[in-house]
Amino acid sequence: MTKTVGEHWVAAQLARLGWAPALTRDGLERTDILAVNTMLDRKQIEVQVKTVNGTGPRTSWPLGEKAQQVELHDREWFVLVAVPHEVTEPPRSFVIPRNHVAAAAWIAHMHWLTEPGVPAGRRNAGVGRARVFIEAFLRYENRWDLLHEPTTAVPVLLPPRMRKQASRPEVGLPLGHPWTGSLPEW
Repeated sequence: MTKTVGEHWVAAQLARLGWAPALTRDGLERTDILAVNTMLDRKQIEVQVKTVNGTGPRTSWPLGEKAQQVELHDREWFVLVAVPHEVTEPPRSFVIPRNHVAAAAWIAHMHWLTEPGVPAGRRNAGVGRARVFIEAFLRYENRWDLLHEPTTAVPVLLPPRMRKQASRPEVGLPLGHPWTGSLPEW
């Protein structure tokens, strides 16, 4: 039921903010919700929702190979949802451009895989098993306002340490990522 909770939470939040959301129900790859802005410009966005239980510092989302695919256009978003164990508390929502999620997943996993000081062979899971902890996305929390911008205009709000990690040759970014060769400032 966790997936359903997250998708309906995001749809409700979008509706409260003047978006007309429609759940795609397994009909559209990479997109759980299509939404049209009814209050401003009638722009449409595509939203992929990933939901996990828990909201503490060890909360993490599995962000495998599909989540690491770069955007096809500048209106593709992720909303990562963390559902508290206590039902009286509201879920936490992190509104993030697809390319930012793709970069975070790759950087977090490749850093974990090649972290200095870890004996060789101790970590060998492929990038499809990437997980990113909540701390990486804190600056995107409740940033529903970002949805009014093209994803390419949104500043990178990932932790500065991730930019430093991406600068390491053994970490970098996946092939085809738009930041390959020239990392944006953050």
